[in-house]
Amino acid sequence: MLDYYFTYFPMLFPIMVTILGLIIGSFLNVVIHRLPIMMEREWQKEFAEAYPELKLKVPEGVFNISLPGSHCPKCNTPIKAKDNIPVLGWLCLKGRCRACSTKISARYPLIELLSGALCLTISLYFSPGLYAVALLGFTWVLICATFIDLDTMLLPDSLTLPLMWAGIALSVLGISPISLSDAIIGAMAGYLSLWSVYWLFKLLTGKEGMGYGDFKLLAALGAWLGWQSLPLIILLSSLVGLIFGIIQLRLKKQGIEKAFPFGPYLAIAGWVYLIVGNDIVAWYLSQYIPAY
Repeated sequence: MLDYYFTYFPMLFPIMVTILGLIIGSFLNVVIHRLPIMMEREWQKEFAEAYPELKLKVPEGVFNISLPGSHCPKCNTPIKAKDNIPVLGWLCLKGRCRACSTKISARYPLIELLSGALCLTISLYFSPGLYAVALLGFTWVLICATFIDLDTMLLPDSLTLPLMWAGIALSVLGISPISLSDAIIGAMAGYLSLWSVYWLFKLLTGKEGMGYGDFKLLAALGAWLGWQSLPLIILLSSLVGLIFGIIQLRLKKQGIEKAFPFGPYLAIAGWVYLIVGNDIVAWYLSQYIPAY
């Protein structure tokens, strides 16, 4: 039935996916904000249990993705359902809390718009089906990982590891165009490539150049996109990282020793490869291999 509507109303799928992307984008804001806090509270609890003699205070109350309900961090006024409408709610409130007029960050509607725009792009490049739906999930996880890493310099295992196994599972089930062998090799090569760079850099300098979360994220990208994608993803992420790193250094006048997250650049490079990676490779081969 859906195939019929998508065939005769070709814009139906992009419209539905874009609206879904905006709605999920609102949920992504919650995950980006709360997941690091949940991780920190869990670490505090584990540390307190491991060292009871220190009598450390453990955070009380329930705190997860759904509880407590969304509220203003200053006046604790619950956010009404109509104010949670993606983008429009923020615009109607003029970016301020309805109760106390505290400023609400513009990042919330921007993430919602980003989610909607990326989902729209997926719908335009891929036909309706299970693989397109899976790619929406792939996109949402990358958005979460990107902004959490920007905020905290952390890439949660609860995002990267399920993403990696999902890529392999899609190959097992025949949903992904990537073969099972390419997905498994992609996961292994993705992890080991950055792991090798990490240890080489540490042996030469005695410093840690990146975190283990970056290894796992690249492993996940390899599982979804195949091992063939890894050289271009690493190249693109390095170029993007170099550009944004220079901008960051100039704007904040920070020294070269200042750490910055690499996960967002991997995520950007991986998503770009998903959309135009094959076109980039084809263009490169046509430039340097005339018979291609």
